[in-house]
Amino acid sequence: MSSTLRNFALLPLAAALATGVAFSADASERDKQFFEQVEGNWSGPGEIVAGKYKGTKFICNFAGTTPGGKIGMALDGGCRVGVFNQEMSAKVERLASGYRGTFLDGAAGKGLDVVSGTVKDGHAVFAIHRNELTGAMRAQISDKDTMNVTISVHVEEELVPVIGITLKRLDARTVGAVAD
Repeated sequence: MSSTLRNFALLPLAAALATGVAFSADASERDKQFFEQVEGNWSGPGEIVAGKYKGTKFICNFAGTTPGGKIGMALDGGCRVGVFNQEMSAKVERLASGYRGTFLDGAAGKGLDVVSGTVKDGHAVFAIHRNELTGAMRAQISDKDTMNVTISVHVEEELVPVIGITLKRLDARTVGAVAD
């Protein structure tokens, strides 16, 4: 599992890209509002909290967008561990069967697939999958400028937190205009 953890060391937002639920009009609006909150520029520290690389710290920067006329989001950017940078991208979109998405190039490549999830009460929980590895990502927007993300993986019968990250909004969305 240690090589698997290494592969996931920089994916704090990987699962923030997909959910699968039965959708009502209220759920659609709730989901849309959640994803709209993710729009903008985000930056923040993270840490691997379990496994071989426990204690490894990193910094991520992302730009979040929502697809026109659809419910979902895209995140593009990267994470840095020391002098090493890793580009990151993720996309999720609601389809008739629920949310589906990819992180990097998906599980068929070096990334992973987001296969289901739910959005409610200011947070989203997404199921992630790559080969025999399964897990979950929880993204919570605790206020309009803070998003906390936790990635957990299944170890035997238990879901174990592996990565934690706190992102802060970099946008001027919360800053009022200043008159000249």
